[in-house]
Amino acid sequence: MHSDLLTIGALLLGTLLLGTFQAVEGHGYLKSINVTTNTYPSWRTFDDPYVTPEPVRYDCKIQDNGPVADFTTKNITCNQSGNIPSKGIVPVNAGDKVKLIWDQWGSSHSGPVMNYLAKCTPDCASFKGVTGNVWVKFDQMAYDTTKSLPWGSDYLAKQGAWWEVTIPANLAPGEYLLRHEILGLHVAGSRMRAQFYPSCTQIKVSGSGTKQLPASVALPGAYDSDDTKGVSTVYREWERERG
Repeated sequence: MHSDLLTIGALLLGTLLLGTFQAVEGHGYLKSINVTTNTYPSWRTFDDPYVTPEPVRYDCKIQDNGPVADFTTKNITCNQSGNIPSKGIVPVNAGDKVKLIWDQWGSSHSGPVMNYLAKCTPDCASFKGVTGNVWVKFDQMAYDTTKSLPWGSDYLAKQGAWWEVTIPANLAPGEYLLRHEILGLHVAGSRMRAQFYPSCTQIKVSGSGTKQLPASVALPGAYDSDDTKGVSTVYREWERERG
């Protein structure tokens, strides 16, 4: 788990050393969430604002399919639309696999895929996750040299623009925000140019687990806007290897 301020370069270099883990090409948004045989629709950014009555969706509203313009603000939490809780909540069991399906994702915006959980206190209808060290990263793929496509986002694109996470088997029952994020690094060598594409899905976990999430990182707060050197070094080295 993470307890200190994360620089973007440290995130990537740490993963590299460990060996773990439709308007514009590359831009996109979460389209739906699949659990077992059930599909739960996400906010349709170009359609839903014009539908009356507002449809039931299972993730926080987003403004468009572009990146968060300023990732030092509350927009980094769940994207640029005020972190407004959704109407629906996805039922899952601890240990379930959750498939996160994008409308599309191109290969020009390479970088990590990261997934966080935060406990909704007291519930997801009133929780936004914008303050406190409430976010715990439980899944990621940054730069993994064991993969034919070493960047997480390129691997996501190759699969057909989806990512699958497993809810921790021992997680205590309750309501949580599942924050799924792609980080595009193609222009991250300059300050504030890293491109974050976060989404937050409301889930209700059932089961007999007892594990409570520890304090970890704050969003906003986890990403350092002045970190450009580490990002540029890792990304450019990969570009040289790719040819």
